[in-house]
Amino acid sequence: MIKAERWGWCALAMALALAAAGCGTPGAPQPPSLNLPDKVTDLAALRAGGQVNLSWTMPTKNTDKLLLKGDVAVRVCRRLDAAEECATVGTLELAPGAGGEFADVLPPALAAGKARVLDYYVELENHKGRSAGLSNGAPVLAGKAPAAVTGLKAEVRKDGVVLNWDSAGEETASTAVRLDRKLLTPAAKPKSQQSFLAQQAEPIERSLMVETGARPAGRALDREIQFGNVYEYRAQRVIRVDVNGKTLELAGELSLPVRMDAKDIFSPAVPTGLAAVATEGGNGAEAAVDLSWQPSSDADVAGYVVYRREAASEWARISPAEPVQGPAFHDAHVEPGHTYEYAVGAMGRNGQESARSEVATETVPSP
Repeated sequence: MIKAERWGWCALAMALALAAAGCGTPGAPQPPSLNLPDKVTDLAALRAGGQVNLSWTMPTKNTDKLLLKGDVAVRVCRRLDAAEECATVGTLELAPGAGGEFADVLPPALAAGKARVLDYYVELENHKGRSAGLSNGAPVLAGKAPAAVTGLKAEVRKDGVVLNWDSAGEETASTAVRLDRKLLTPAAKPKSQQSFLAQQAEPIERSLMVETGARPAGRALDREIQFGNVYEYRAQRVIRVDVNGKTLELAGELSLPVRMDAKDIFSPAVPTGLAAVATEGGNGAEAAVDLSWQPSSDADVAGYVVYRREAASEWARISPAEPVQGPAFHDAHVEPGHTYEYAVGAMGRNGQESARSEVATETVPSP
């Protein structure tokens, strides 16, 4: 009896001890980590000619949020249709966190024909060949690239740089021409120009898209230049297709570069609206002629130059050596009873002077 009770008490004590020990232990056991790399989420693709260049960033952790160790196997694939299997085009191994790059040379079937969407993916695998799935899709356009631009020429004019090229090959509705401009050597501004407001710094590179149907064909005007700078232009035809609200481009080869030294050799516009009004002298005041005209709309005007003559005599400059800043001038060196002819020219910041305005004639009254 006593022995049985002792065994009963022992069993109860053991059960209590096991229950107490179980309070600090976890619940159901967790499955072992599969060590699946996270998916790539920033895959980008760019087609250049018959080659597609891919770039992405390798993840640093697996799907269990643990750091990856060792190189990771990468499979690169592409497909034309979402229903098709993603066809492998290459494999490589990269370290976690590294920048990935891959170049795929398109087979003839994908480099010919009409433009169509081709999606690229990368898939990362663990050491057992298992993956967490494909990356984001990076679409490009398969098909025949447009013809290269030929005959690119550039000419500087007062309103900008005029670009011309052979327009053959722009017959399709989706074809445009992209003009890439690169700033080579910004010119130092002369000291005489430093007193004026400085122009804003230009971007080193800039693109101008010329849409299909622009007239005249094979021509564009780049108004966003600054005189005194040197530029390089290149052109390429581009087929553009809208896919799910996103525009995809298939670009042809870049043209040969054209260098343009945008020297400002142009004179400002001729001043207009010149008027002359004479005032009679007397009571201590001297006779004078007051001139006024319409200010020039040109941004590069440094001032104005005023000329005068009598009858058939030669024109003489009567304004100071420095250009007149405003559209007005007071001529106090006149004689009563004399008739004068006046003309005004605009002076550019580059030192070039415009042609003279229309003549304004005025007779100074006699006292």
